[in-house]
Amino acid sequence: MTRLRLAFLGTPDFALPSLEALAAAGHEIACVYCQPPRPAGRGRKLRPAPVAALAEARGWPLRTPSSLKGEAEQAAFAALALDAAVVVAYGLILPRAILAAPRLGCLNVHASLLPRWRGAAPIQAAILAGDAETGVTIMQLEPALDSGPVLLQGSTPIGPATTAADLHDSLATLGAALLVEALEGYANGSLRPQPQSEAGVTYVGKISREDGRLDWRQPAADLERRVRAFTPWPGASAELPDLRLKVLEAAVVAGAADAPPGRLLDDRLTIACGEGALRLLRVQRPGKAAMAAEAFLRGHAVPAGTQLALPDESAP
Repeated sequence: MTRLRLAFLGTPDFALPSLEALAAAGHEIACVYCQPPRPAGRGRKLRPAPVAALAEARGWPLRTPSSLKGEAEQAAFAALALDAAVVVAYGLILPRAILAAPRLGCLNVHASLLPRWRGAAPIQAAILAGDAETGVTIMQLEPALDSGPVLLQGSTPIGPATTAADLHDSLATLGAALLVEALEGYANGSLRPQPQSEAGVTYVGKISREDGRLDWRQPAADLERRVRAFTPWPGASAELPDLRLKVLEAAVVAGAADAPPGRLLDDRLTIACGEGALRLLRVQRPGKAAMAAEAFLRGHAVPAGTQLALPDESAP
């Protein structure tokens, strides 16, 4: 095993298995970089990101700059005299000076089978598109977005009930294992980076809260995937006449040919869509615990024939 001097750049929970795997493999963690603490909770107190909390617990040197563009930050990074840097969901742009500083460059753990789903939300995009599988790519970073040469890939199936939360956890674990393997192979010369294919390139942008609003004019199958893709964040939502309901689980069922999109077809929260119908199975009211649709309806009846608002017909 080649012991390397590394910097780790990551911020959320997704990055934790990779950082822990590098340490367990015996690599030297020279410094951990993470985004600055953000206000969180009711008191809006500053809370360190998961990667920062782990670094502090392990006693690793930690830096939380708001940018890596300044000369002082770039000089401090270069002074680490790194063999390599590993980037996992860091969330900040790496300038050329940062990419070029480590002896072996910077490696990235990306949650898709590149070149498919370059960009900010590859897990959600794969579910939304109805992909049968996705995976993790270990690649060399370069200035262009997610376009660097590939060292290693691993895949995992997307089942009919798979949510973004499910994929997040499985891909984080898969990525950690692949990272250790790729880093060793790259360091000893047994793995050589391969350019990405120019065919099949797709991109996905950032997700906003409003992306979760269900538009009943779309096919029910698309909306069911949206529910799974946006679990847990930002959450899919349906506009009832008097409240916005978070939808945690739904199923595609037969519709009614003459029912307009958004029409309640029965007293079980079955809603007509542009194609087919969607039955809500598990929901959550604002500020309340998640519950089965039947339990929600016992305290909040929504009769058949009710017309739900479409996204452009109600206030955000």
